[in-house]
Amino acid sequence: MHVVIVGSGPSGLVLSLLLSKAGIKVTLLDAGSTVDDRPRAAHYAPSAIRVLREAGVLDDVRKEGFIPRDFTWRKRDGSKVASIMDTVESRGPDGLTVLPLNMLGQVLLAHAMKKANIEIKWNHTVTSVGQDDTSVWAEAKLKDGTVVKTTGDYLCGCDGANSEVRKSLFGDVFEGKTWDAQIVATNVYYPLHDFGFSDINNIIHPEDYYMAAIISKDGMWRVSYGEDPSFTIEQVRANQPIKFERMLPGNPKPSDYKITNVGPYRIHQRCAESFRVGKITLAADAAHLVNPFGGMGLTGGIVDVGGLAECLIGIEKGLANDDILDKYSEIRIQKWKDYINPISSDNFLRVSATDPENPFEKDELLRLVKSMEDDETGEIKKSFDESVYDICHDFKQYYN
Repeated sequence: MHVVIVGSGPSGLVLSLLLSKAGIKVTLLDAGSTVDDRPRAAHYAPSAIRVLREAGVLDDVRKEGFIPRDFTWRKRDGSKVASIMDTVESRGPDGLTVLPLNMLGQVLLAHAMKKANIEIKWNHTVTSVGQDDTSVWAEAKLKDGTVVKTTGDYLCGCDGANSEVRKSLFGDVFEGKTWDAQIVATNVYYPLHDFGFSDINNIIHPEDYYMAAIISKDGMWRVSYGEDPSFTIEQVRANQPIKFERMLPGNPKPSDYKITNVGPYRIHQRCAESFRVGKITLAADAAHLVNPFGGMGLTGGIVDVGGLAECLIGIEKGLANDDILDKYSEIRIQKWKDYINPISSDNFLRVSATDPENPFEKDELLRLVKSMEDDETGEIKKSFDESVYDICHDFKQYYN
C-alpha cells in the first residue's frame, strides 16, 4: 500500500509514522520548505498522548516539553475560582504534556526522516486531488510553476483549515459558524508564577478574558486573549500593551516583559460533511475546526489520525475492507458533534460569557471542579480523568 498525505504538519507526520511502523509506504506533500515554525498550540491531552506513544515519539516529546502541575480558572484580579491539581493523571503515563507545536514538528520530522518508507516532498503546493477505481492522486505546483502528479492507493488531507483536499471534495462548503470574536495569541516572557499563577490559567471576564499558560522550560508563556473583532492587525498591535497592563497581574508596562509573537486570528466551529470520499480521507483541521480554549482541536486532530491509521493498517493487513473508512468518517464526525465541538464551545463561553462574580451559578464544569477540591476520596476526579478519553475510539474492533 502507498498512502499520499497532503500536509506535513503534526497530524500528517504522526499519521506517516504510525503507517510506517506497519510497513506502509508514505509520501507527504507540503507547500512549505520545512515544518511550520509558528508556535501555535502547545497542550496535548491524555487521549493524544496515547497516539504519540504509539507513534514512537512520546519520550522525545516529553524530553523537550514538560507535564504541567495545575489548571486554574480565575477572575481578572487573579483570585482563584476553581482549580485542578496534577492535571489529568499528570503523575501517570498519559499525563497532559506541553510542547509548542513548532517544536513538536521538529521532533516528528526527525523521526520521519529516519524511516526509509517515508518520503517528504517540500515546496509541493497541492492544487487538486482525484481518484478512479484503482488509484488516487494529487497534483501539485512547484516553485518554478511545473505541475507534478503523485499517485497512490489512498490519500489523506491533513492540510489544515484552508485544506485544498477538502475544497477539492466539497468546494467552499464547510458547515458551522465563525465566532464574533478575535483571539490574539502572544508569546511572552513575564514571571506570572511570581504572582501566584498556576501553570495553566483561564481568566473569566466579559472583555478581558484570556488564557495564560507556561509553554517552555525557559519561562515563555502563551497569553491568548480576546480582542475587538473589528480591529485590524495594526490596531491589535497598538492595543496589546494597553490590554496587558489592564489584564495581567502587576499591570506591567512593555519594559516589564519581552514579547516575541503577536498573532491575531478568528475562531470557528466547523465540520466537513464527510471525512471520506472513496479513497480520499480528511483529518484534523482539514476535517474540523474549533476554538483554541481547552486544546480540543489539536488533541482531536491527533486522535483522528490515530484512528485513521488503525483503519488503513487493517486494510493493508487484510483484516478489514474499505468499508472501515466509512466507520472512520461516521465515528470521528460523531465524536466531534458529541464531545469536541460542545466541550470547546463551552470552554470559550466559560471565560468570555460567564459572570465572574457568580461563576458557579450556571456552569456545571466549574461546580464539578469545585467539588473535586472538597472530595477526599478522589473518586470525582478519577471519573473526570477517565472522561478525557471519551473522544477516542478503537477501530480495531471492526477488523474481520
